[in-house]
Amino acid sequence: MLRKVILLKPTTYSVASNPAQPEASRLRVRFAGESQTLPRHALGPKIYDHFLLHVIESGRGTFRTEADTYPLGPGDCFLIHPGQLVSYVSDHNDPWRYRWVAFDGDAAAVEVEATGLLPERPVLHMPSESRIPGYISRIQAGFQTKEESSHVAAVGYLYLIWAEIMRLGGRPAQVLLGEPQVQRTVKQMINYMTAQYAHPVSIEQMCASLGYNRAYLSRIFKKETGMTPITYLLRLRIDQSKRLLRERPDLSIEQVAASVGLTDPLYFSRQFKRRVGKSPSRYRKDIEDTSAQDQQKSIPKGQPS
Repeated sequence: MLRKVILLKPTTYSVASNPAQPEASRLRVRFAGESQTLPRHALGPKIYDHFLLHVIESGRGTFRTEADTYPLGPGDCFLIHPGQLVSYVSDHNDPWRYRWVAFDGDAAAVEVEATGLLPERPVLHMPSESRIPGYISRIQAGFQTKEESSHVAAVGYLYLIWAEIMRLGGRPAQVLLGEPQVQRTVKQMINYMTAQYAHPVSIEQMCASLGYNRAYLSRIFKKETGMTPITYLLRLRIDQSKRLLRERPDLSIEQVAASVGLTDPLYFSRQFKRRVGKSPSRYRKDIEDTSAQDQQKSIPKGQPS
């Protein structure tokens, strides 16, 4: 008689806690760990007072909530929400190896919602080559050093984990669901220019960054905003330069021009006068004169000035 032989994988279990453990914070990673489980290794049913994310590196198992049952395998992840009654058990033939990270904080629920791992959808099926296990491993290794600063790095890795979940789960498209593609692209253009106006970037660079043809972007941008990207970028730079001229009298005109991404001060002055109706130096002088007059008016009559 032939008997089926099951080769058991060597069991491992390791966990490291946050050495800092701040009592209250916007976002806090509590601990991280890893385990190669035994066949039928089970936890729960139980509830947790924190978020607990698991990602499966190998093997299989089952995750259960009060509403559903999810068979999972390599690459998949499941998120346990605070106060949710859950249980999970490893496969009897191919027990899973997983890593986990626990976190909480005032902003945790809001950040989790952005990933799409909601209580009614706590599972994401992902390719086995995701970066999440590596991020959790780095959190655990950082905590094992016992350095209190490791909790800062842990929060950074947690954000990278969420970004990976959003990338692999297609969450950005879900966030913008119902918004036309053209409007999304124009918003990307505006965000790009708002972030980069202080640098000598060009419209060609923006088009290359967004991965679109310049003619197409110019056409849809003008249709949505009523102006070309070049005009929008220049107007943004002039508006920012007006703010600097008002708030930073110590800056020269050349320094103001450079601070808004225009390296040629003569070109800057010419464009400024064209759009504002006066030169940058006259604009600043008028602001200073108006400010001096206002201060003079504020002095009570009969008081020395």
